[in-house]
Amino acid sequence: MTSDWRVSLAGAIRSPRELLKRLDLPDLLLPSAEKASAGFPLLVPESYLRRMRPGDPADPLLLQVLPVGQELDESPGFVKDAVDDQHAHAAPGLLRKYVGRVLMILTGTCAIHCRYCFRRHYPYDEEPRKLEDWAPAFKVIADDESIHEVLLSGGDPLLMSDRRLGELIERLESIPHVRRLRIHSRLPIVLPDRVTEELVQRLTTSRLIPIMVVHANHPQEIVDDCSEMLRKLVRSGITTLNQSVLLRGINDSVEALRELSERLIDLGVIPYYLHQLDRVQGAAHFEVDETRGRELVAELRNHLPGYAIPRFVREVAGAAHKLPLD
Repeated sequence: MTSDWRVSLAGAIRSPRELLKRLDLPDLLLPSAEKASAGFPLLVPESYLRRMRPGDPADPLLLQVLPVGQELDESPGFVKDAVDDQHAHAAPGLLRKYVGRVLMILTGTCAIHCRYCFRRHYPYDEEPRKLEDWAPAFKVIADDESIHEVLLSGGDPLLMSDRRLGELIERLESIPHVRRLRIHSRLPIVLPDRVTEELVQRLTTSRLIPIMVVHANHPQEIVDDCSEMLRKLVRSGITTLNQSVLLRGINDSVEALRELSERLIDLGVIPYYLHQLDRVQGAAHFEVDETRGRELVAELRNHLPGYAIPRFVREVAGAAHKLPLD
């Protein structure tokens, strides 16, 4: 029987025309949206759509997912592999950038297509698809006792079924020196019904310490079913962190960032990182000046307790850690 979250995903909006119609937005936005979506298709789940304001072309959630003509502009310094993933390969599907941890690219699919995605050009078709294809990656992890944490990423790792995810976790549990499992996922935000009882049960009964890193950029995202699912994760005992990207016209204000942190903290979710935009080709129109980012974080300190302020960081290719900017 198909689970609810799969039904939700199957019903997601994939057409710029349908998205504009559902939000009562003018057709004049359609030509550029269709042109930009040719290379990177539009994908928006119903749950996320319901949080948008109809008739508002500047809605902060809409701006994250609506294709625009600026994505096709050539911008100096913006490249396809903004964080140099290709030089971090330790095995097929396995990236190693930092001491003590590795990252597995489990899938190339997502439940939503964020237009600023730093992996929008990633060659996912070259990565493993079946569990047996991951044998070289598991060998790298097993042979290196310094690896204590494995990150599951993608695409979005929670688009794997509970069964397949469980098989992969079981394989990692068999490696004695692996202690922690970190899952980076946008699904608890955009497709909340993916947080099934089976998923929570599998994570909380694992010998590995589970850490969930979700991705919300604006307080308007943290409402209704999203709030309920975040609360469910936190109350299950899973450490839950949020990371955001600083985005022009979306969250580049003290008010938006303050309210986002407040809503997260009220649910027990820790504001973790505020990322300076990765300079991926097609996303230049989202970039906020780094100096402005520092000013925003400094101003947040006048409004929030220290534990509610995310660290302002940039990922630098080849660096041993995220570069603090604040």
